[in-house]
Amino acid sequence: MKKGITILVADRNPHVREFLKRELAAVGYRVTLANNGRELLSRLESRQEVDLLVLDLDLPYAGDLGILDEIRGRIPTLPVVVHTFLPEYINYPTTLNNAAFVEKEGNSVDRLKDVISEVLNKPAPHFAAGPQIEGSSPNQY
Repeated sequence: MKKGITILVADRNPHVREFLKRELAAVGYRVTLANNGRELLSRLESRQEVDLLVLDLDLPYAGDLGILDEIRGRIPTLPVVVHTFLPEYINYPTTLNNAAFVEKEGNSVDRLKDVISEVLNKPAPHFAAGPQIEGSSPNQY
């Protein structure tokens, strides 16, 4: 893991946000939090550097999948790891083409940490390939 990496966690659930903050900080990441789409966009617009975004698409004031387009329009090179209940979004692969995925289930935090590490260690073009849902993409975990 690289030192000094800042991860922004955007999730509606305060318990999930705090849990992910603790887990990611324990392996050396700096973690900031956002509880809704407005706060997420505000943090991305601030001068604070964010190296990776962990995003639950079920975020208030985010417009579901529209938030990804908005983020890509503002910071096209920002790596995004979607941490959500994937079956709800599986029919939207073209909208989700610039993100890695970790489905929320049971104890997915270890998978999330592994995916974050992999995403941070790959060059930006990794995201241009798009997802291949259910085993057809290197971006789904």
